[in-house]
Amino acid sequence: MLSGTPNPRFRAGLGAGPLVAGVDEAGRGPLAGPVVAAAVILCKPVPKGMGDSKKLTARARERLEGEIRASCAFGIGIVDVEEIDRINIFAATMKAMTLAMERLCEGLGAEADEALIDGNLTPQGRLPEWRWPARAIVGGDGKEAAIGAASILAKEYRDRLMKEAAERYPHYGWERNKGYGSKEHMAALRTHGPTPLHRRSFAPVAQLVMEF
Repeated sequence: MLSGTPNPRFRAGLGAGPLVAGVDEAGRGPLAGPVVAAAVILCKPVPKGMGDSKKLTARARERLEGEIRASCAFGIGIVDVEEIDRINIFAATMKAMTLAMERLCEGLGAEADEALIDGNLTPQGRLPEWRWPARAIVGGDGKEAAIGAASILAKEYRDRLMKEAAERYPHYGWERNKGYGSKEHMAALRTHGPTPLHRRSFAPVAQLVMEF
Protein backbone atom coordinates (compact mmCIF):
# COMPACT_ATOMS: atom_id res chain seq x y z
CA MET A 1 0.00 0.00 0.00
CA LEU A 2 1.30 3.43 -0.91
CA SER A 3 0.37 6.75 0.58
CA GLY A 4 1.52 10.34 0.70
CA THR A 5 1.79 13.00 -2.00
CA PRO A 6 5.16 14.64 -2.68
CA ASN A 7 4.89 18.37 -3.18
CA PRO A 8 5.34 19.24 -6.91
CA ARG A 9 6.76 22.66 -5.92
CA PHE A 10 9.71 20.88 -4.28
CA ARG A 11 11.72 20.90 -7.54
CA ALA A 12 12.27 24.63 -7.22
CA GLY A 13 14.48 24.09 -4.18
CA LEU A 14 16.37 21.00 -5.29
CA GLY A 15 19.66 22.63 -6.20
CA ALA A 16 22.41 20.74 -7.99
CA GLY A 17 23.40 18.30 -5.27
CA PRO A 18 22.55 14.61 -4.93
CA LEU A 19 19.05 13.57 -3.92
CA VAL A 20 19.47 12.05 -0.47
CA ALA A 21 16.38 10.64 1.23
CA GLY A 22 15.92 10.03 4.93
CA VAL A 23 13.85 6.98 5.84
CA ASP A 24 12.30 5.95 9.16
CA GLU A 25 9.40 3.88 10.45
CA ALA A 26 6.77 4.02 13.16
CA GLY A 27 4.90 1.14 14.70
CA ARG A 28 7.38 -1.69 14.81
CA GLY A 29 6.69 -2.55 18.45
CA PRO A 30 2.91 -2.17 19.02
CA LEU A 31 0.54 -5.09 19.43
CA ALA A 32 -1.99 -3.57 17.02
CA GLY A 33 -2.12 -1.53 13.85
CA PRO A 34 0.04 -1.24 10.74
CA VAL A 35 3.70 -0.37 10.42
CA VAL A 36 4.25 2.94 8.62
CA ALA A 37 7.42 4.26 6.99
CA ALA A 38 8.22 7.64 5.49
CA ALA A 39 10.91 8.75 3.05
CA VAL A 40 11.79 12.44 2.82
CA ILE A 41 14.08 14.55 0.65
CA LEU A 42 14.54 17.96 2.20
CA CYS A 43 14.28 21.24 0.35
CA LYS A 44 15.56 24.64 1.40
CA PRO A 45 14.69 26.18 3.73
CA VAL A 46 14.86 23.12 5.99
CA PRO A 47 12.20 23.30 8.73
CA LYS A 48 13.80 24.20 12.06
CA GLY A 49 13.70 21.93 15.10
CA MET A 50 13.85 18.59 13.32
CA GLY A 51 14.76 15.55 15.37
CA ASP A 52 13.65 12.20 16.74
CA SER A 53 9.84 12.37 16.72
CA LYS A 54 9.65 10.48 20.03
CA LYS A 55 11.54 13.30 21.78
CA LEU A 56 9.40 16.12 20.41
CA THR A 57 6.23 17.44 21.97
CA ALA A 58 2.95 16.69 20.20
CA ARG A 59 2.63 20.37 19.30
CA ALA A 60 6.13 20.47 17.81
CA ARG A 61 5.50 17.32 15.77
CA GLU A 62 2.24 18.72 14.44
CA ARG A 63 3.90 21.99 13.43
CA LEU A 64 6.86 20.26 11.80
CA GLU A 65 4.68 17.80 9.95
CA GLY A 66 2.85 20.67 8.27
CA GLU A 67 6.12 22.37 7.32
CA ILE A 68 7.64 19.14 5.99
CA ARG A 69 4.59 18.36 3.89
CA ALA A 70 4.56 21.91 2.52
CA SER A 71 8.22 22.19 1.58
CA CYS A 72 9.66 18.68 1.16
CA ALA A 73 9.26 15.70 -1.15
CA PHE A 74 7.98 12.65 0.68
CA GLY A 75 6.42 9.25 0.34
CA ILE A 76 4.65 7.08 2.89
CA GLY A 77 4.42 3.29 2.85
CA ILE A 78 2.02 1.22 4.94
CA VAL A 79 2.01 -2.52 5.62
CA ASP A 80 -1.15 -3.75 7.28
CA VAL A 81 -1.65 -6.22 10.11
CA GLU A 82 -2.46 -9.20 7.89
CA GLU A 83 0.83 -8.86 6.06
CA ILE A 84 2.77 -8.27 9.28
CA ASP A 85 1.43 -11.58 10.56
CA ARG A 86 2.21 -13.31 7.27
CA ILE A 87 5.79 -12.13 6.68
CA ASN A 88 6.87 -11.00 10.23
CA ILE A 89 7.40 -7.48 11.54
CA PHE A 90 11.01 -7.11 10.39
CA ALA A 91 10.15 -7.99 6.78
CA ALA A 92 7.08 -5.77 6.99
CA THR A 93 9.20 -2.84 8.16
CA MET A 94 11.64 -3.33 5.29
CA LYS A 95 8.70 -3.46 2.87
CA ALA A 96 7.13 -0.29 4.28
CA MET A 97 10.44 1.53 3.79
CA THR A 98 10.63 0.28 0.21
CA LEU A 99 7.08 1.40 -0.52
CA ALA A 100 7.82 4.82 0.96
CA MET A 101 10.87 5.22 -1.30
CA GLU A 102 8.91 4.08 -4.35
CA ARG A 103 6.16 6.60 -3.61
CA LEU A 104 8.72 9.36 -3.06
CA CYS A 105 10.46 8.73 -6.39
CA GLU A 106 7.19 8.34 -8.29
CA GLY A 107 5.99 11.71 -7.06
CA LEU A 108 9.33 13.38 -7.64
CA GLY A 109 9.75 11.94 -11.11
CA ALA A 110 13.40 11.11 -10.36
CA GLU A 111 15.43 8.49 -8.56
CA ALA A 112 17.02 9.22 -5.20
CA ASP A 113 20.81 8.93 -5.20
CA GLU A 114 20.99 7.54 -1.67
CA ALA A 115 18.77 6.56 1.24
CA LEU A 116 19.77 7.13 4.85
CA ILE A 117 17.99 4.62 7.08
CA ASP A 118 17.46 5.00 10.80
CA GLY A 119 18.83 1.95 12.62
CA ASN A 120 21.47 -0.65 11.87
CA LEU A 121 19.86 -2.53 8.95
CA THR A 122 18.49 -1.51 5.56
CA PRO A 123 16.26 -3.14 2.93
CA GLN A 124 19.21 -3.25 0.52
CA GLY A 125 19.88 -6.87 -0.44
CA ARG A 126 16.78 -8.02 1.45
CA LEU A 127 14.00 -6.96 -0.93
CA PRO A 128 14.36 -7.26 -4.71
CA GLU A 129 12.26 -4.10 -5.12
CA TRP A 130 14.80 -1.97 -3.21
CA ARG A 131 17.00 -0.27 -5.82
CA TRP A 132 18.79 2.60 -4.05
CA PRO A 133 22.21 2.78 -2.35
CA ALA A 134 21.47 2.73 1.36
CA ARG A 135 23.30 3.58 4.54
CA ALA A 136 22.12 2.65 8.04
CA ILE A 137 22.67 5.20 10.79
CA VAL A 138 22.03 4.22 14.40
CA GLY A 139 20.19 7.08 16.06
CA GLY A 140 19.87 8.67 12.66
CA ASP A 141 16.63 10.48 13.48
CA GLY A 142 18.65 12.69 15.82
CA LYS A 143 21.68 13.02 13.53
CA GLU A 144 20.30 13.56 10.03
CA ALA A 145 17.57 16.12 9.42
CA ALA A 146 16.04 14.10 6.57
CA ILE A 147 15.69 11.04 8.79
CA GLY A 148 14.24 13.21 11.55
CA ALA A 149 11.68 14.52 9.06
CA ALA A 150 10.79 10.96 8.04
CA SER A 151 10.42 10.02 11.69
CA ILE A 152 7.94 12.86 12.23
CA LEU A 153 5.85 12.05 9.16
CA ALA A 154 5.71 8.33 9.91
CA LYS A 155 4.72 8.80 13.55
CA GLU A 156 2.11 11.47 12.89
CA TYR A 157 0.57 9.44 10.07
CA ARG A 158 0.39 6.27 12.13
CA ASP A 159 -0.89 8.07 15.21
CA ARG A 160 -3.83 9.39 13.18
CA LEU A 161 -4.60 5.89 11.91
CA MET A 162 -4.67 4.56 15.47
CA LYS A 163 -6.89 7.40 16.70
CA GLU A 164 -9.32 6.61 13.90
CA ALA A 165 -9.17 2.91 14.80
CA ALA A 166 -9.92 3.79 18.43
CA GLU A 167 -13.32 5.10 17.33
CA ARG A 168 -14.18 1.65 15.95
CA TYR A 169 -12.63 -0.25 18.85
CA PRO A 170 -13.00 2.05 21.87
CA HIS A 171 -12.04 -0.36 24.65
CA TYR A 172 -8.27 -0.44 24.07
CA GLY A 173 -7.24 3.19 24.51
CA TRP A 174 -5.47 3.38 21.18
CA GLU A 175 -5.96 7.13 21.06
CA ARG A 176 -3.55 7.21 24.02
CA ASN A 177 -1.28 4.15 23.66
CA LYS A 178 -1.31 3.91 19.82
CA GLY A 179 -1.48 0.13 20.03
CA TYR A 180 1.50 -0.41 22.35
CA GLY A 181 1.11 -2.92 25.16
CA SER A 182 0.21 -0.51 27.96
CA LYS A 183 -1.56 -1.72 31.12
CA GLU A 184 -4.81 -0.28 29.81
CA HIS A 185 -4.40 -2.04 26.48
CA MET A 186 -3.47 -5.39 28.03
CA ALA A 187 -6.39 -5.25 30.46
CA ALA A 188 -8.80 -4.58 27.58
CA LEU A 189 -7.28 -7.44 25.59
CA ARG A 190 -7.90 -9.85 28.46
CA THR A 191 -11.49 -8.64 28.83
CA HIS A 192 -12.58 -8.15 25.22
CA GLY A 193 -10.12 -10.27 23.26
CA PRO A 194 -8.23 -9.33 20.08
CA THR A 195 -9.67 -7.23 17.26
CA PRO A 196 -8.94 -7.63 13.55
CA LEU A 197 -6.25 -4.95 14.00
CA HIS A 198 -4.28 -6.95 16.56
CA ARG A 199 -1.08 -8.66 15.45
CA ARG A 200 -1.69 -12.33 16.09
CA SER A 201 1.95 -13.19 15.42
CA PHE A 202 2.96 -11.20 18.52
CA ALA A 203 3.19 -13.41 21.62
CA PRO A 204 0.90 -11.43 24.00
CA VAL A 205 -1.86 -11.43 21.39
CA ALA A 206 -1.27 -15.03 20.31
CA GLN A 207 -1.66 -16.24 23.88
CA LEU A 208 -4.99 -14.46 24.23
CA VAL A 209 -6.25 -15.69 20.87
CA MET A 210 -6.03 -19.22 22.26
CA GLU A 211 -8.21 -18.23 25.21
CA PHE A 212 -11.05 -16.72 23.16
